[in-house]
Amino acid sequence: MLSFSLNKTVISTLALVSVFAVGQVSAASDSHRSKKSSSKKSTLVHAKASSKHVTKHASKHGKKHVLAAKSQKLAKGKRGARHAVEINEGPSIGDAVGLKNSKDALSLASNAAFVVDQDSSKVLFEKNAEVSLPIASITKLMTSLVVVESKLDLDEVIEITNEDLDKEKGTGSRLTIGAKLSRADLLHIALMSSENRAASALGRSYPGGLPAFVAAMNAKAKQLGMNDTYYVDSSGLSSKNVASARDLVKLINAAYQFPLIREYSTDSHYVVNPKGKRLLEYGTTNHLVEKSDWNIGLQKTGYIAEAGRCLVMQAIIEGRAVVMVFLDSKGKYSRLADAGRIKKWIQGMRPQA
Repeated sequence: MLSFSLNKTVISTLALVSVFAVGQVSAASDSHRSKKSSSKKSTLVHAKASSKHVTKHASKHGKKHVLAAKSQKLAKGKRGARHAVEINEGPSIGDAVGLKNSKDALSLASNAAFVVDQDSSKVLFEKNAEVSLPIASITKLMTSLVVVESKLDLDEVIEITNEDLDKEKGTGSRLTIGAKLSRADLLHIALMSSENRAASALGRSYPGGLPAFVAAMNAKAKQLGMNDTYYVDSSGLSSKNVASARDLVKLINAAYQFPLIREYSTDSHYVVNPKGKRLLEYGTTNHLVEKSDWNIGLQKTGYIAEAGRCLVMQAIIEGRAVVMVFLDSKGKYSRLADAGRIKKWIQGMRPQA
């Protein structure tokens, strides 16, 4: 096993890290267009040497959080086409607390990583795996788990409303107000394309509304032993949704038990027909699922400025079921490159006894 952890003295010296300028921000690794948003938020980072993770600031749960954002632009695409994303990336929360100074033998771009053998639970690789960080749209994996386990009617038609507008980042969506889709379709594009309004509608339509849904998300996290995890929304647009890489392996293993989640998350294209609206074609946010040299059983991507680029996957490598988590990477393809590095490294291992 390879293990690399952040020197705790680095965190203790960062008693106060301030002020990230903010402009427009986009949805989490979404492949659809975003409208511009201009706002500024100040960031305060409080970290203690005894803390294992970055927590939410001034919450009743005793956790601290840091809000940071950056300017970015989503290029507008044509109907049925994938939308290119142009992002001017800035420092993440992980960078702010010194994770970017962490080194590892594989030179991963991700500030935190955790890789395990799914069958034996043997840890193969870890890097800052116990640090709790914003997870962006990786959140939608828990959203899907709560939806499926609740056994709500997947054929029920749900309407997109003003409540599903992104008030956190000000991003847009191809799902317009008044669009109506089945719960199954919303789940499909939330997992495959990281569609934020779809994820919001899934949470809002839960019995008791979004507050009850978020409570169910946190209850499930507690049940799974995800002690470094906390949720405040169903989409992942809030940087207050946090988890450690180690925790996310538990979530992946739980979600993997459901064929529907595996199928939807690894689909590459899907067309939805919102009632009264035009057809919409969606594509995957993780193009590794389309690669013939990858055998991926479940995946989810995520991105907001505070979280950096995130990726979780289950894949078969050399006949071995492997679960991998990459948090807080920079650059459009860096998290995919990290997955490739891990894959090559595992392929170079001697056959397991």
